[in-house]
Amino acid sequence: MKQPIGIIDSGVGGLTVAKEIIRQLPNEQIIYLGDNARCPYGPRTKEEVRAFTWQLTEFLLAKKIKMLIIACNTATAAALEDIKKNVPIPVLGVIQPGARAAIKNSSNLNIGVIGTVGTVKSGAYPDALKSINDQVSVKSIACPKFVPIVESGEYSGALVKKVVAESLAPFKGSGIDTLILGCTHYPLLGPLISSTMGKGVKVISSGDETARETSAILEYKGLLNDQNEKPEHYFYTTGSRDMFHRIASSWLQKDLQHVYSIKLN
Repeated sequence: MKQPIGIIDSGVGGLTVAKEIIRQLPNEQIIYLGDNARCPYGPRTKEEVRAFTWQLTEFLLAKKIKMLIIACNTATAAALEDIKKNVPIPVLGVIQPGARAAIKNSSNLNIGVIGTVGTVKSGAYPDALKSINDQVSVKSIACPKFVPIVESGEYSGALVKKVVAESLAPFKGSGIDTLILGCTHYPLLGPLISSTMGKGVKVISSGDETARETSAILEYKGLLNDQNEKPEHYFYTTGSRDMFHRIASSWLQKDLQHVYSIKLN
């Protein structure tokens, strides 16, 4: 089926998921919407996040998407179940795939989670991890400074290194062997996070696992695009088109042709 896959996020973070889907499912068209104008979602109330997520969803439903991926952990925690119940297409969040990948990679079942204030407060990751294996031990830390750094497009340098080191300091001596990047913005800081945590800690991004689950769901539902042609991807932002274009082109390693700034009512 040639209809596109829709991906929503609070900003540019969901591009980490989009990149994996484009890599693993090269025949599929992506329509991406980032709510950069109202990012970050982490400090907002659950009600606000749910309302924003529905706005993004409705925009993409009007584009006739065949599947929706909520590529934002805060939005997944606040709105996934509600949206799944009320739309006629498959909907996938990023928390369950990330939890599965962490359990698979952990040797001692001592797992760390970093995320926005909203995601950490929701307890969504400990719940997801314990639903897979109730023996798991979870330590969660909110890192509210990370999303603004990524959204600014300046995610390297001495100051950023200092912020990352200070934010992750509570994990020292915790014994975790796996760290979940519980926000899709965080993989853009991945090299810094990995070097700060050291070689003994496996860093998990949900993008790879989410793309695999997307493929499995589309195959099961008979929705895969079996026509071997190169699709054109479309990207929308509620913020600055130029800023989004710069970050997205850099992360996806291609000059994107279809990038548009929109306003949501």
